[in-house]
Amino acid sequence: MSDTQTNSSNVPTHIAFIMDGNGRWATNQGLKRVEGHKKGAEVVRVMTTHCTKLGIKYITQYAFSTENWNRPKVEVDFLMKLLDKYLKDELITYLENNIRLRVIGDISKFSTKLQKRIATTQDKTKHCTGLTQILALNYGSQDEILRAITKLNNKNLEVTKENFESCLDTHDIPPVDLMIRTSGEVRISNFLLWQCAYAELFFTKTLWPDFGEVELDNIIDDFNNRTRRFGGL
Repeated sequence: MSDTQTNSSNVPTHIAFIMDGNGRWATNQGLKRVEGHKKGAEVVRVMTTHCTKLGIKYITQYAFSTENWNRPKVEVDFLMKLLDKYLKDELITYLENNIRLRVIGDISKFSTKLQKRIATTQDKTKHCTGLTQILALNYGSQDEILRAITKLNNKNLEVTKENFESCLDTHDIPPVDLMIRTSGEVRISNFLLWQCAYAELFFTKTLWPDFGEVELDNIIDDFNNRTRRFGGL
């Protein structure tokens, strides 16, 4: 880790991760796709605790998109069970590391059991004041924007930037400073389109299960060497 990254003033406030490549990683290893998802969940834990140590305040991880329902049912069912197990196992990690869990997206399609697990974990970590881990579950940015418009109409609010943002899932979360996508794909895939308006984008060929602390540190070093103009000179 570089010396600059030990100072929280030199790290982004909010990092978003498109965690891509679990299936390809498993295929490359001669394993079933589900094994890639298991390994990917381990990396979620590593990245979350590492970002906590770096002093980053928010990370958003694209865990299940609105389009992921189109995958084979056996894989979707496994992902739901994996998510439930992850939240159950991680509660101790959250509390020991002062991490707050926050979920964005429309979780109404999840089982009652999984919805309860999500609600319980959020409630038990709501007092934590360190890093906020935001899991995007059944999330799609276009869906979020449409839901926000519906909220605006229902509340009879004037269409302004401030009012619109107040109706987003991320209404009390800062915009994304740095967005990282693994696996070599170069697209945003319906992820935080509004929130990433001025984010610095990084694309790495590393598959998510192989993504590690050193590579994240190097990306943050690169981020610190960029000049962010936000549309100005």
